[in-house]
Amino acid sequence: MALFRGVWGVLRALGRTGVEMCAGCGGRIPSPISLICIPKCFASLGNYPKKPMTSYLRFSTEQLPKFKAKHPDAKLSELARKIAALWRELPEAEKKAYEEDFKAEWKVYKEALGKYKEQLTPSQLMGFENEARQKRLKKKAQIKRRELILLGKPKRPRSAYNIYVSESFQEAKDESAKEKLKIVNQAWKNLSSEEKQSYIQLAKDDKIRYDNEMKSWEEQMAEVGRSDLIRRTVKRSGDLSEN
Repeated sequence: MALFRGVWGVLRALGRTGVEMCAGCGGRIPSPISLICIPKCFASLGNYPKKPMTSYLRFSTEQLPKFKAKHPDAKLSELARKIAALWRELPEAEKKAYEEDFKAEWKVYKEALGKYKEQLTPSQLMGFENEARQKRLKKKAQIKRRELILLGKPKRPRSAYNIYVSESFQEAKDESAKEKLKIVNQAWKNLSSEEKQSYIQLAKDDKIRYDNEMKSWEEQMAEVGRSDLIRRTVKRSGDLSEN
């Protein structure tokens, strides 16, 4: 999680809010750290305590301006990897200072959270916990996709059909997207085997591209402790699990 937290911290420092990161979730309190959206109805009961930044996230946020100054054109995922590398090399004494700060703030947070929940009636507390649970389940897949994008996971290879559609879609004259897709789909069916062969070859080339990029990406994930993102078939092969 360290690398993802670093990227999250980068976004937070750049001014992205929980509302922006949680598109389509209107009526929520901005929360750049928490992955759970807090309903407005509970905000009226008092200020919902925010979780403190972890030791790594605090370090990442502090280092961001320096890395942006050195690498102004770098992507956020690249900056996060550089910060993660610096964190790994940080002396244990310095890491401990960050960790102690986090522990102290976490204690204050837990006390504040306890006081906040004391304001709720049993039914409100149950509703609060149920909503948070539902939101976690509902947003889990979306958060995972955002995380993989931020971590720079390579795009999946396209099929021959998808390559043809992307190439031909804009050329279709009809203004309706639905009708365009129908026209392109019918045109694909009408292609001869020889005509389709060039797109099949492009798809094979794209698969090679994907495999090569995934191998490199998974090596990076292993280095930063995100072996959970490595494909099971790769783990079984022993290529990266021992790194």
